[in-house]
Amino acid sequence: MCTAAAFTKNDFYFGRNLDYEMSYGENVVITPRNFGFGFNHAGKLNSHYAILGMAHIDGDYPLYYDGVNEKGLAMAGLNFVGNAFYGEPVAGKTAIAPHEFIAYILGNCADLTEARKLLDTMTLVGEPFSEKYPISQLHWMISDNSGSVVVESTKKGFNVYDNPIGVLTNNPEFPEQLTNLTEYMGLSPKQPVNTFCEEYPLKPFSRGMGAVGLPGDLSSRSRFVRAAFVRGNSKCGDSEEECVSQFFHILHSVENQRGCCELGDNVYEITIYTSCCNCDKGIYYYTTYNNHRINAVNMHNTDLDGSELVKFDLRDTEEINYRN
Repeated sequence: MCTAAAFTKNDFYFGRNLDYEMSYGENVVITPRNFGFGFNHAGKLNSHYAILGMAHIDGDYPLYYDGVNEKGLAMAGLNFVGNAFYGEPVAGKTAIAPHEFIAYILGNCADLTEARKLLDTMTLVGEPFSEKYPISQLHWMISDNSGSVVVESTKKGFNVYDNPIGVLTNNPEFPEQLTNLTEYMGLSPKQPVNTFCEEYPLKPFSRGMGAVGLPGDLSSRSRFVRAAFVRGNSKCGDSEEECVSQFFHILHSVENQRGCCELGDNVYEITIYTSCCNCDKGIYYYTTYNNHRINAVNMHNTDLDGSELVKFDLRDTEEINYRN
């Protein structure tokens, strides 16, 4: 289970929570312009936009979970178990496997307009990266400073939805998530006005009562509502530090704490990492479950014309600043 969000304040920010019960050994990875991507049906992409994001590297191939390219287009894949359905190659369409999708879009497209055009020419097919990894059941959010779309491949077909909310979680399908938001139209960051009954002089007994009814559980439906509310009402200053801090607060409002989502005997889903990309500046910020300090990787501080992957191990031990 995961949550992704897009947020604009001066610069454009994009990121996600990766919620899972185990890590695959991910790194922050920069794929330079001349690294050769091989695709099962789309040939080899030897020259492309540079990509920065979180990935697991297997056999010198970066399997991206989320990322941004040098032009400011961002993308993340989130679990969509039970609804994701990938078909067979279709004549006249470029077949792309789920593990290739982020690299294919971010490598080829400078912005959301170009991504929409490329999406019209392709389809997703059910092909694993290797026998070691099962096919990931995912859907994706693609965003730039002009907006966001959600891509879902289900038994209904290959669908691209406009996402005016700038948030994505998991199930159910995205149109149903949007419809579900209407149940919470009465929520507000302001104190409520008594409309219950004119005869009853009701008054708030606490701050924050305009948001009474905001879901607080960890289900994907509830996280969608909560993240949408927090993101839609977020305020912050103009500095990079304030914007990045606020973005992390948005995603940390829907994080999973160890012990609260049990999957089996002593197995728990947690928020393994939270990311925040400044897509305009090409900076990837992250925190991990075990380290709340914000670490950052700037793609422009490396040779983007290279041909070798550049990876940064995650700092995953809590760093406490003792003051005395």
